[in-house]
Amino acid sequence: MGLNMKYNPGICHFFVCRFIFEYYLSEIKIMKKRKIPPQWLTKFEKSGKTESPNYDQTLKYFQMFESFSPYVKIRSIGLSPQKREIKIIIVSKDKAFSPEKAKQTGKAIVLIQNGIHPGEIEGKDACMLLLREMLVTREKEHLLDKVILLIIPVLNVDGHERVSPFNRPNQNGPLKMGWRTNALNLNLNRDYLKADTPEIQSFLKMFNEWLPDFMVDNHTTNGADYQYHVTYGLATHQNIDRGLLEWIQKKYLPYLIQSVENDGFLTGPYMEFKDSIIEKGILDLPVPPRLSHGYCAAQNRICLLVETHSLKPFANRVYSTKSMMEHTIDFINKNSSELIRLNAEADRNTIKNYLIQKRKFPLVLVGTGKYEKYSFKGYQWFDEYSEITGSVVRKYTEEPIQIDIPVFSQAKSAKKIIVPQAYLIPKEFSDIIKILRIHGIRLRYPKTGKTVTVERYRFRNVNFASRPYEGRHLPSFECESFFESFKIPPGMIEVPLNQRGLRIIVNLLEPEAPDSFVNWGFFNAFFERKEYAEAYVMEPYARVMLENNEQIRNEFFKKINNDENFRNNPSERLDFFYRQSPFFDKGENVYPILRLVNNNYQNTGNKN
Repeated sequence: MGLNMKYNPGICHFFVCRFIFEYYLSEIKIMKKRKIPPQWLTKFEKSGKTESPNYDQTLKYFQMFESFSPYVKIRSIGLSPQKREIKIIIVSKDKAFSPEKAKQTGKAIVLIQNGIHPGEIEGKDACMLLLREMLVTREKEHLLDKVILLIIPVLNVDGHERVSPFNRPNQNGPLKMGWRTNALNLNLNRDYLKADTPEIQSFLKMFNEWLPDFMVDNHTTNGADYQYHVTYGLATHQNIDRGLLEWIQKKYLPYLIQSVENDGFLTGPYMEFKDSIIEKGILDLPVPPRLSHGYCAAQNRICLLVETHSLKPFANRVYSTKSMMEHTIDFINKNSSELIRLNAEADRNTIKNYLIQKRKFPLVLVGTGKYEKYSFKGYQWFDEYSEITGSVVRKYTEEPIQIDIPVFSQAKSAKKIIVPQAYLIPKEFSDIIKILRIHGIRLRYPKTGKTVTVERYRFRNVNFASRPYEGRHLPSFECESFFESFKIPPGMIEVPLNQRGLRIIVNLLEPEAPDSFVNWGFFNAFFERKEYAEAYVMEPYARVMLENNEQIRNEFFKKINNDENFRNNPSERLDFFYRQSPFFDKGENVYPILRLVNNNYQNTGNKN
């Protein structure tokens, strides 16, 4: 192939092909040396590295480990919308197959999740190969010395079985692959906090029972073409504990990159380009808790997002994913005590910093616009006018290039808050209460009849997106707060902030948090007006208000003089009086969840 040949997505780059060929030869030699029995060959291997098994075949392979080794148990964590079982593989040398027994071992618990986007499935096949080396051929059995593994072969099992060779046009293999969303057409990797889907609800229950010390989430990226075989994403901003951040940056990440590149896989940060244009730079900004690594950060845990490159051959993606997992497990195996200690400190520091010391919680994080230079390894491109699109289309050659581009990795807090002592939720919001329980949040009943000081939010400037997102109609709004005395009614639920899930609670219950219940449309009904006053009734009443109330009269005419839109809008003019009349619903645009701020309040209620 000439270096200036236009890119053909059906043909891999020469050096990648050569690398994969040499890797195959080395793997074949190793397999012969290990004498792998035929029954332990995976479909990936039998197919010449071009296919991945269906769900039944996948489970049968993992069940072979359970039959073969006393270190393995398989459990069901829930059902998909189409009633398929979601399985988890537990691997423990101590046979610690429950969360309680696992914690008693003092070993680090590592969760590996595959197939949340089932078209991006190489993690499943890589786990088969890695487990075989741990349990069957046993040359990597030492990786289990101080680690307990939890492996979800496929999380989105319904999407996995919606298989087709045409599901991901930007991807080079396998021959058939699954679908991105679940059977309800929802993207599970937007659901970690709001928990709309059965799959994520099952995942969250499992996560909060086991509370893993580290998580790996395996994916495949697409978009631009570049030389990197595998990229990574990690929470490294104000949304994660400082001790964990330093461990990532100073110890774990340098080790991981060096080790994976020693295996022959070029590694770089997750490539999200500004405006989808390479030369504008990479956006490495805080991720919200709707995503796996953002959710783990809110849980005071680290999640490694693995993103192989969709244009690389399927075999390359399987082996690079395997390399990322293997070296991550190896590093944790060598540093398990330190990681467990840092996680415990992160839990304690969250309560100390934000509840006891009253530091401001970084609720909304945005980029500063500042950047550093990154030496990007890509392929030469050109922009060609297309008669189809009526615009230019970017196309890539096979000529490698190395250029400096900006990386926008600095963030600041656009909004900070002082967290309350607790939140109070009226008992009728059972869907909210259920989700909090799924997240492992401790709830309790406060003492009925006690009067406390609460802070409340009133919404203004409310607007809605023109189209739904993940099945929900998302609002935009501003908040203003006010204080009032509140007498606690029967059945009220209290959510105390004195617990390790503080970040989860705040991200869900503070309206302006990016992934709050309010921002996800759970409280849209409270933006609606339910009762009205007809003009023939309200206009005479307004005349009386105007005549008898000097303050209202002054406000009205000032608004007439200064606001042209108001002056020319009869409905708005009449609404001015309606809002100040006794007929107006004082609950309109008021958030029904309350912030408990009375420092003298002592709860004497029962846990719930």
